[in-house]
Parts: sequence; structure tokens; C-alpha cells
Amino acid sequence: MISCEQSYTCRIKPQTALGARWKYVLTESKNIENPLRHLSTTFSLALVMMIVITVSPIALVKAPTSGTLAFTTSGLAGTAGITCPNSNGNCYNNAAEPAIRADGAGNFYGSSENGLTGGTDAWRSTDGGLHYLTLVSPNSASAASNQFSPAGGDTDLAVASQTNLNGLYNVYVTSLALTNVYVSTSSDGGNTWLLNPTGASVPGDDRPWIAAEGSSKVCVSYHSITATNDIFVTCSNDAGLTFAQTGNAFDANHLWLAAFQNAIGNLAIDSANHYIYQSLSGVATAAETTCTNCGLHAVWLAVSTDGGLTFTDHAVYVNPSTSVSYGHQFVNVSVDRSGNIYVIFTDDHNLYYSFSIDHGTTWSSPTQVNKTPSNTAIFPWSTAGGAGKLDIVWYGTSYYDGKNTPDNYPMSAAWYVYFAQNLQATTNPANFTQVAATPIIHYGGVCESGVSCTGNRDLYDDFGVAASPTTGLASIIYSNDQYVNSSTEPAAPGCTSSTSNTGSCDHTDVATQTSGPGIFP
Repeated sequence: MISCEQSYTCRIKPQTALGARWKYVLTESKNIENPLRHLSTTFSLALVMMIVITVSPIALVKAPTSGTLAFTTSGLAGTAGITCPNSNGNCYNNAAEPAIRADGAGNFYGSSENGLTGGTDAWRSTDGGLHYLTLVSPNSASAASNQFSPAGGDTDLAVASQTNLNGLYNVYVTSLALTNVYVSTSSDGGNTWLLNPTGASVPGDDRPWIAAEGSSKVCVSYHSITATNDIFVTCSNDAGLTFAQTGNAFDANHLWLAAFQNAIGNLAIDSANHYIYQSLSGVATAAETTCTNCGLHAVWLAVSTDGGLTFTDHAVYVNPSTSVSYGHQFVNVSVDRSGNIYVIFTDDHNLYYSFSIDHGTTWSSPTQVNKTPSNTAIFPWSTAGGAGKLDIVWYGTSYYDGKNTPDNYPMSAAWYVYFAQNLQATTNPANFTQVAATPIIHYGGVCESGVSCTGNRDLYDDFGVAASPTTGLASIIYSNDQYVNSSTEPAAPGCTSSTSNTGSCDHTDVATQTSGPGIFP
């Protein structure tokens, strides 16, 4: 059973039949026309994908502490073995709603979905985000545009905080499937994947998130629709082989949040103290569960200090107006190296953040992040670095009329990826520097109603940013439905100037910071 009750993807893509087991040798310099894609059709079995990738070491240089923020953008290939950008005209894909993380060595890993039954695309950069190699799909059985997998719904990605026995950081990719949450683990930098098709212990799941710490602990959070929209956090201590521990994000005093009164946000783990943080928006009191017109006007953080066994729920901010809602894809949490916590949220107009310096017990008043020309800011994501250093991204447009929601914005509304940075986020909250990190990525309305959307949903529900701990610089992965057809962003087959701004041109791109301050150390 699967439910896609809110904003969550559930794209269904016709596919060909499953293939047999595959093994392929892959190098960064070789283009593979038929990359390894293997799927076990028995959900109780694990999947192992075996591919060898050779990576040349690249020297990375720390970012300056001042200067102008600037970004370079590029398309990504949907076929394994291709490094982008290149001059071959093959840096295109059909994926959307991506995620990105950086490991301790400064390598970036990205993933993006092709929709349920379409599998997940994955990429890796070893040069600070300037080039990305397309990896084999972590959960698919066949190649590129014809790939098949029961997975391919909402995706998220995590990396370990300590190296494994190979001297590398485990990489984890989660993807919503038709029956459960798939978790794929790579212990060799994306060269091979081990798939666990039962990452959720409770059936009927939606919108999974994933976080990791140490060398082998990984946790997945998800809505359980069959349990009245409870948020469960399921953890593995063996790198995703088994998920034996499940905790409810709602404590005994806040069980009323479960009764379809919340919108799940992402999951984060502080590797220094092992605390687990689950973000969400919801109603503010038990009495509001019977309110027929109350929005999700409270921002919450569920905190576990015992490794995910139990959680305590803390209100980050409660807007006194019950008509406000913060479930605008999505509430986001990140943690810096000193243990400071940042929660980012939007009311469908402006973007705010609050911070906590005591592990989520008390919170600062919200500070608005976006400023003109981003008069509307939605779909926030953040990454935190050294103490008080914070990067935030969102989709923004100069359009705002005070009446219409983004779903109903006119075609004159031009959307960009915005990036804001604050190097004193716990002491000088308003000290953000803001830039548009990309050209226009979409025009018009942005539907936020998930599978019930009747308008344009090309940007889907979320995207991401990560920062390299070796350079401090950021790389952003995002959705784009524009016909560009440049040397660095060639158009995919079926994407033409006449189909721009439609699903025919939907794809995943990256924007990597090339100058300006970084957030590490």
C-alpha cells in the first residue's frame, strides 16, 4: 500500500521488463551506453549492484573569507559513466526533486527521482562540484530512460560522518517505492550499491527522509499513512542492512499531532552528541485538531537524545494567526559543527529561520531571510558549517500580489534559485548576503498540492544545497523546466522551445559556488 496524500511525488512512468544481473566496469573518462541496473523482484532480498569507478585525486582549495558570491550552472547526464559539463551534448536527464550532500572528504553526492517505477538517478563530484559523474542508479535494474524500479518516488540522500573500513564515507540513498521505503547503501563512493527494500518498519509510507552518523548508523523518517500520519524514525546500526529500531517522533504529550495534523520536514543527526532531530509543521494545540480552517501555523522539532528510541517535541515558533501555514515544502533543519540548530520555514510568502543553542529546548524569534527581489520564497533548504555559519536556498520570484498563492501566479512570475549566506547566524541573524544562483528556472504558478495538483508541478516539492567541508563552498541541485540547449545544458529529447516550461523539459541541474565566502571551518 502507498499513499501520496500531500505533496509527494508519485509520478508513474511506463517501463520495460526487468533485466538480469549485470556487472560493468566504469571509469570517469568512459561513457557507458548500457550501465548496470539490477533489481531483485523479491522485496525480502537485498540488491547488490557492482560497478568499479576509477577516480583521480583532485586538490581542493579553501574558500576565501570575503568576496562576491558567484555560481556556475550545468546540466547532469541521465546515463551512467558521463561526466558533466562536457562538449558532447549528452548532459541531460529527465529527473526532478533532487537532494545533495557532501562527505568529509569534500565529495558531493546527488540524487533525483524519475517517479514511481522509474528509479533514481545519482551523481558524484570529486572536484568541489565543478564536474559531476553520473553513477548507476542505486535502485534500478535497467538503463537510463528505460530503467525500471519499484522505487523512484521521493528521494533523499545522506553520508556517514566517519569513514568505514575502506577509508571512505558510506553514502545512503532513500527512495519511496510502491510498497515500502528503499534504502541503498554504497561503501565505496557510489561504485556499488546494496539495496534494502524494507527501510520502513511500518507499511503505507510517504515522504521519506534520511540522515546518517558515525561509520554505519543511518536513520529514515517517514509518514505512516496507515497510522494516522504518525512520523516514525527507523534506524539501522549496520549501514542499512537491517532497520531494527523504530521510534515515534511524537511524545506522549503531543500524540494529537499525528491525526493528520502535521507536514513532515527533514531529518538531521548531530554526530558530535548523537542527538536526532525531526522537523515538522503542525497545529499548535490539541484543541485545534477539530478546527476546520486552521493552518499548520506551528513549527516543531522532535528531539531524541537516546539514539532515536524516544523523542521530545519542542515548539520552535507558533504564529498567533491560525490562518498561516508553514507546510510549504518543507520545514528544514540543519546543525552546525558546534551543535547549533537552525530551522527554516516559509509561509508561502517570506522565508524565516530560528536557531537554538541548547539542543532545541529554546529558540530565537524568527528572522526573515529573503529580501527584494525575492518577494516570494518557497521550498527552503539549508546546510550549516562551522559555528554560526549557514547557507540557505529557496525558489524565489519578484512577484507577490498579496492575494494569490504561488499555485496561481501568472506567467509573468519568473522563478530563480536564490542563495543566502550568514556567517554570524547565532549572533547577527539579519546578516544575510543574498544572490540569485541560477538563470530563470520556471515561469508562472508553482503547485504545492502534490498529487492533487491541477496546475504546473514541474518544480515538484523540494531541492537541496550542501557545502564541502574542504573548501567551504556550496553546490546546489535543483529542478528546471526551461529549454536552454546550451553547451553546458543541452536539451533532452522531447524538450523544445515550444515545450519549455512544461514537464517535457523537466530536468535536474546543479549550480556550484565559484567565489565568495565558504561556511567551513
